[in-house]
Amino acid sequence: MIKVLVVDDSAVMRSFLGRVVNAQPDMQLVAVAADPVLAIERIRLHSPDVITLDVEMPRMNGLDFLQKLMSVRPLPVIMISSLTREGADTTLRALELGAVDFFAKPADLAAFESSADEIADKIRAAAMARVVRHSIRRAPAPVPKKSSAMAPSSTPIAAGRAAPLAATVSAPASRGAAANDWLVAIGASTGGVEALREILQELPAAMPPILIAQHMPAGFTDTFARRLDTICQISVKQAEDGETVRAGVAYIAPGGRHLMVARKALGFVLRVTDDAPVNRHRPSVDPLFRSVAKAAGVRAIGIMLTGMGADGADAMLEMHHAGAYTMAQDEASCVVFGMPKQAIAAGGVREILPLKDMAARLVGLAAG
Repeated sequence: MIKVLVVDDSAVMRSFLGRVVNAQPDMQLVAVAADPVLAIERIRLHSPDVITLDVEMPRMNGLDFLQKLMSVRPLPVIMISSLTREGADTTLRALELGAVDFFAKPADLAAFESSADEIADKIRAAAMARVVRHSIRRAPAPVPKKSSAMAPSSTPIAAGRAAPLAATVSAPASRGAAANDWLVAIGASTGGVEALREILQELPAAMPPILIAQHMPAGFTDTFARRLDTICQISVKQAEDGETVRAGVAYIAPGGRHLMVARKALGFVLRVTDDAPVNRHRPSVDPLFRSVAKAAGVRAIGIMLTGMGADGADAMLEMHHAGAYTMAQDEASCVVFGMPKQAIAAGGVREILPLKDMAARLVGLAAG
């Protein structure tokens, strides 16, 4: 049984989450707490497997509590976020501090009930998550943008990162216009927000276009993209329908919508749709990877990052059959080794790497 502690100052939310947990055959609500001070006592008494945590609470802010918890007694934490710009910023900061996942507070009671299965799935994923101790640290500092035409040798891989290829390998800008004729596609779910940050932060400005499907609801991806854009040398933005892809830009699928790509005369164009969820997800990794296999074939690189489930596994096999170079994050560095495991089992993965080596390998592949 997965033992769950609910920490929320709202009696309505405590009641709702309690019903969701107790309705599952594999879960048990061991305690609730109206604030983090009470939560500390409940943790000592009940040793929960998963905590759901609100942010705005009396006596101690949820982020302050999370930061202390992850530095002293790491536990899988799912944040409860408000659907506002401020709520999105706070949620992304919580993920930087070690939270495993988040879900948005539904707008009304009817939406509460429709989100129950999703919340239960997130709790199961969190219970399986690899949680590590986080030292107390500040948010990443903004990085000045550099021209995509600059020599990549002036953009070394971050200090302390193992690099299987030379950190100063030539980036695809040396190909000139050919950089736009390649695509990188990345799929991620639970734990993916921080995994993406770790990879994208280390990339030089001169890279092929990067297309990303990260499982995330509407209202969060634009903030996520803007946040990454301030700390990365490449540009990062939320994808727009009909947009022509450009080298040196990472495009993130809008929350609640699918991202695909099609070939055009001189490159590629993005397609953003409201099609039905795939594998219960929208955005889903499957439509993105399948479209990349068709549009780019051998001139593509596919990466499967941490996440629960099998979304993208079959489509990564299609990329592999089309001649793309495919990689998956290894189990030791995944928060949840679900999506990479399924992609590997399907036979579509050529190389398995720890997260810390992904950026350097991607630069090398894009160059060579």
